[in-house]
Amino acid sequence: MVRIALVEDDEAYQRQLMDYLAQYERETGENFQVSVFSDGDEIAENYAARYDIILMDIEMPVMDGMRAAEQIRKVDEEVVIIFITNMPQFVMKGYTVDALDYVLKPVSYFSFSQRIQRAITRMHKRTEKYLMVQVRSGMKKLRASQITWVEVQNHDLIYHTLQGDVQSKGTLADVESNLSDAGFFRCSKCSLVNLEYVDGINGGDGMAGTDAIVAGASVQVSRARKKPFLDALNNYINEVSK
Repeated sequence: MVRIALVEDDEAYQRQLMDYLAQYERETGENFQVSVFSDGDEIAENYAARYDIILMDIEMPVMDGMRAAEQIRKVDEEVVIIFITNMPQFVMKGYTVDALDYVLKPVSYFSFSQRIQRAITRMHKRTEKYLMVQVRSGMKKLRASQITWVEVQNHDLIYHTLQGDVQSKGTLADVESNLSDAGFFRCSKCSLVNLEYVDGINGGDGMAGTDAIVAGASVQVSRARKKPFLDALNNYINEVSK
């Protein structure tokens, strides 16, 4: 049983998405238990971590979806959040609440079903990994899934995370080894990226360099690592889409 919260103030979209979920159940044999909320405040206030997936509208009259997701993340770091919106400008902000994906309105069944499939795959495969890193005040525990990329800066390691940057001591080779099974890839001698947060690739034609866009940041990919990086990214996308 997959427990889903549908947060949508438009009754027509509520009915459409419920129909889509029922169709997905028929086609795949999945079993959904769906709870419907008409505004962000209804799910965020006194939230209990009982859902596997939250389908969240962004524009709602009392509490918008982004604010509701921020409140939910204080309680539940594991639930898979998918935004359903006609406001693509909020997509990048979704990284701050570790949103898996978004669907643009008007919603097609194909697009919706692909996101649901990816969310279920994430839910079933998620085995959280942590790193203990040395900081000035002692040790800090970092959740691997919330590290977007790691770089070497002036002989220090900078962990770029959804909550902000963390500076630490150590070697990138050790970090790479520790995260080898967590979807990370070494794209240069100075940077290690989480493939989950790679949004695109810039450059790479002729003499131009290649950069990966990772959670909004531009991260250089060395020439020698370009093909292995693209292969790893393609394999990762295919794996999470199964």
